[in-house]
Amino acid sequence: MSIQKSEIKLDVNGKSVNAYLASPSNDGPGVLVLHAWWGLKPFFKQVCDRLAEQGFTAFAPDLRDGQIAETIEAAKELMEKSNDQLVGDIVIVAKDYLLAHSTSTKIGVMGFSMGAAWSLVVASNDPDKIAATVLFYGTYPGMDFTKVKSKVLGHYSDNDEWEPMDDVKAMEQSMKDAGVDATLHIYPGVAHWFVEEDRPEYDSSAASLAWERTFEFLRTSLRETSR
Repeated sequence: MSIQKSEIKLDVNGKSVNAYLASPSNDGPGVLVLHAWWGLKPFFKQVCDRLAEQGFTAFAPDLRDGQIAETIEAAKELMEKSNDQLVGDIVIVAKDYLLAHSTSTKIGVMGFSMGAAWSLVVASNDPDKIAATVLFYGTYPGMDFTKVKSKVLGHYSDNDEWEPMDDVKAMEQSMKDAGVDATLHIYPGVAHWFVEEDRPEYDSSAASLAWERTFEFLRTSLRETSR
């Protein structure tokens, strides 16, 4: 399938913010992609391309003002300097942009680690516009899930030093208690960032299964959202 790729500039409170858009030639249901703490590195643009090849219009805003961390230490520094108010505003503006430029009345949101927490914020803040939420190895401890209406799919490790299984299980229970339709898959023996091909933690077999499950979930959840 031929896809279209473009760099977009978003106006967020008067600040110009970069974003990446990939879509199939005939457009398709929207999926907002929220990157991990590294920044909008090439991998996350490739995720958008991959989604576009599957028939979705994928949009990834830059939450790190053009900065990309190559190491965990550098990513920690970016996280410490991060302005959560600005990041939240960027996410909301990007969500609204995607809703206006996709063929669907509702969209999906997909987040990786840090981005997974922001995905849950989006699903809670605009529940009537989010039909599917995909979480890669990220949680939001203590979040109130009662406003979330979207279906949720999660991918986690059973031995993740960054995301304890107790937190994953607690979030899953909180979602179920709130009536959220959530399915969290556990991948034995993998590490955090296991789907990111440019990371040493990458696990090809687990990543392949996670993507297969994700594409099917998005197709099913967004099937009836076309305008």
